[in-house]
Amino acid sequence: MAQNIYDNPAFFAGYSQLPRQVLGLDGAPEWPAIRAMLPDLRDKRVVDLGCGFGWASRWMREQGAASVLGLDLSQNMIERARRDTPDPAIEYRIADLDDLQLPPAAFDLAYSALTFHYVEDFARLIATLVQSLAPGGHLVFTIEHPIYMAAAKPDWLRDADGRLTWPVNGYSEEGERRTDWFAKGVLKHHRTLATTLNTLIEAGLRIDRIDEFAPTAAQIAALPALAEELERPMMLLVSAQR
Repeated sequence: MAQNIYDNPAFFAGYSQLPRQVLGLDGAPEWPAIRAMLPDLRDKRVVDLGCGFGWASRWMREQGAASVLGLDLSQNMIERARRDTPDPAIEYRIADLDDLQLPPAAFDLAYSALTFHYVEDFARLIATLVQSLAPGGHLVFTIEHPIYMAAAKPDWLRDADGRLTWPVNGYSEEGERRTDWFAKGVLKHHRTLATTLNTLIEAGLRIDRIDEFAPTAAQIAALPALAEELERPMMLLVSAQR
């Protein structure tokens, strides 16, 4: 079973105050780039993996999706999503992506935001998703960029111009990585960029687009702290099709 850090009270309290949890999709600077990768959602059957508070699930229904199944390991997340969602075409369930089972050809879109790096057996999950997609179905997901995950944040340095440098520790050494983020010992699973993309290819998916998210000048002007994200890629965005 995956680590359920989101039901840790201290973690959940801190996480709930992040701009993307207070403001929803408007608080996620990468959202415009993700939105550009999504297919036409009209009449689509969607599974939202790691749905959190349900922001994306509700947005997809607003765009015309026929149904959305939101899955999350956290009871706290699912309870909040259910409270905030009056739409009967959206169903939320507690599910562990490490042993997820889905019916065949049940969805037209599998979507996930910043969740797959918590999954230990990525190849198994992708195989499960591929068989659950109808022919021509799409997979769109974001993860922490492998370079970002491998960066040793406590060792941030500044060069002679005052710019942050990002030492990368053991990039080629895949496996467990632990970090202190709202709670001690948050468990994630590091995979190289090559492993991530080759897993999709080997499962029979066609990669349509990848994006290593960086904030725009307008976003930095509105929120100067985002300038730090120009120093190294923080997120990897991927769109693929069965």
